[in-house]
Amino acid sequence: MALFGKITDLGSSTPQSGTPGETEKVKVLIIGSGPAGYTAAIYAARANLSPVMYEGLQPGGQLTTTTEVENFPGYPEGITGPEMMEQLKHQAQRFGTDIRFGLATKTDLSQRPFKVTIDDSKLIEADTLIIATGATAKYLGIPDEAKYAGSGVSACATCDGFFYRGKDVAVVGGGDTACEEAIYLAGLAKKVYLIVRRNELRASKVMQERVHKTPNLEVLWEHQTKRLVGDNVVEGAILWKKKGTPDEEEVKINIDGFFLAIGHKPNSDIFKPWIDTDEVGYIKTIPGSSKTNVPGVFACGDVQDPHYRQAITAAGSGCMAAIDAERWLAEQA
Repeated sequence: MALFGKITDLGSSTPQSGTPGETEKVKVLIIGSGPAGYTAAIYAARANLSPVMYEGLQPGGQLTTTTEVENFPGYPEGITGPEMMEQLKHQAQRFGTDIRFGLATKTDLSQRPFKVTIDDSKLIEADTLIIATGATAKYLGIPDEAKYAGSGVSACATCDGFFYRGKDVAVVGGGDTACEEAIYLAGLAKKVYLIVRRNELRASKVMQERVHKTPNLEVLWEHQTKRLVGDNVVEGAILWKKKGTPDEEEVKINIDGFFLAIGHKPNSDIFKPWIDTDEVGYIKTIPGSSKTNVPGVFACGDVQDPHYRQAITAAGSGCMAAIDAERWLAEQA
């Protein structure tokens, strides 16, 4: 999903962390919001499961940092990410979801009821757990990334490439994801620069061949980003070529969009003692379901999706998680 835009306050969630030592029992606990979490909440609430949701550090998820969303079905004129998340949130609340502001800080999934600590204080005991904590895009760490958020900086070419038709853009990264996004953008943009800090790509041979065969895609070997420039929007990037060597020089490229493709970090750390993940940290689910290796624990959205990372796929997996949870609870009765 896109990281393209300005963070907007979604409003009135009330802190309900509780006092130290307080314990609450719930039937369905949803950790994390966004399209996956809110959709899971809508389905769980309509099934009379009385779900309780803790929204996490970023209520509404990554889409709250997205300006225009034009590829979600049902919005022919488009909608802003914060507006969409506000609508999903209100829909979940309409059916009775108890939505709270708070961060899960510790878990014990060794037995039922599952134990989740909120803000290091309140203990929730849940009959079933839905994990929708998402993934965080990795950034270079230069100040200009935040400065131009919503004005040319993105971490999702599939989400935001449409806005750069016929323009010049740059992609940072050297792996399969970076190559894939650069090739995708090359089908939309006039010119694509692939900024690679080494003198070779880490991507698979097949992906490397595709890069080299794309006529409007230029690889800038041994380049690193120093800063971005422009009046209110990105207009160019200042790069170091062969930084730290006798041949070091400063290079400027004129671009309208700057795409980060250096990976995502799934927000799964507190679940790892109990839940199987891949080498990056994405939660493993049984194919065709949202089921994890722990019966009664389900995962949806970007925390278990290293491939698509779209709002629509996240919402669909949230639906799956709620239905899987409902059926699992029925089997335990």
